[in-house]
Amino acid sequence: MDRFQQAYEQYRNQTNENEMNAENQSNPNQEKIAAVRKNDDGDLIGFQTESGRELDYLEALTEAKAGKLAHVDVFHKYGRDILRSEPDGIKENNLDSLPEF
Repeated sequence: MDRFQQAYEQYRNQTNENEMNAENQSNPNQEKIAAVRKNDDGDLIGFQTESGRELDYLEALTEAKAGKLAHVDVFHKYGRDILRSEPDGIKENNLDSLPEF
């Protein structure tokens, strides 16, 4: 195996180990988003957690920043904070693909 392939395999194994560690260390105080509300343009404007709590966009951003929501990230783009699903390659659990409430 050449050094490029070996380095790539080491990188892939490290990524798999990090994912396994993250799954084993999930925070029991975090809630998952189970459903979303969209406006007429298809923009996400509200979120419902698995416990039934309904959050507007600003509330969801605040809770995500505080680590209270599982499997979402907050990033800064277009001059503001934006809520998005953690990129995991699974389309079905993307915020935009969740059922609407």
